[in-house]
Amino acid sequence: MAWRSFLSRFSLLFLFLSLVCSPAVLGGKKKPPAKPVNINAATSEELQQVPGIGPATAEKIVQMRKSYGAFKSVEDLSAIRGLGAKRLEKMRKYLTVGKTPKAQLPASSPKNSSPPSYVSARLLLSGNGLTVNL
Repeated sequence: MAWRSFLSRFSLLFLFLSLVCSPAVLGGKKKPPAKPVNINAATSEELQQVPGIGPATAEKIVQMRKSYGAFKSVEDLSAIRGLGAKRLEKMRKYLTVGKTPKAQLPASSPKNSSPPSYVSARLLLSGNGLTVNL
């Protein structure tokens, strides 16, 4: 009789905890962004709004963009480890590829500044002994 009482209490406790900790109660699903996120301009926080992109993946996307430049298509994300075809297909409708925003000029620099006239580029092609001065 004691076992039956213990079992029923344990079952009720387990049921209560499973309901409290369920993903629906904790908000396990993300609300997708209202408009597609530009992967060439988005911050890590903006990328994390996309279902399927967490903090680690968002950081990988930002690092890849910094290292290799702007993405040409959403498919370029498949080069990131952990982003397979199925996962990318689920995220595709929330992502877009746009132009990268131009960097803001510091307040102290003039807006129409050009490089100094003494700047020159020198290209040496050692195989042909060719030197080009620009």
